[in-house]
Amino acid sequence: MGGGNGQKAKMAREKNAEKMKGQKGSQLEANKKAMNIQCKVCMQTFICTTSEVKCREHAEAKHPKSDVYACFPHLKK
Repeated sequence: MGGGNGQKAKMAREKNAEKMKGQKGSQLEANKKAMNIQCKVCMQTFICTTSEVKCREHAEAKHPKSDVYACFPHLKK
């Protein structure tokens, strides 16, 4: 017998709790590994999804005397 709505809800919560157990931890470690764009002048790192616009903004703001390509040689294509 049994199988009422309360029982079903309890079983669903327990099942979902088991799924969520494997997803512990922080995203910080993965973010550190993804920091692979580096300014060659000041050695500041940027996450791999940084756009060319952001790289140019950094170069113009932090290194106005240097060329953009001196800071970020990967932009030359």
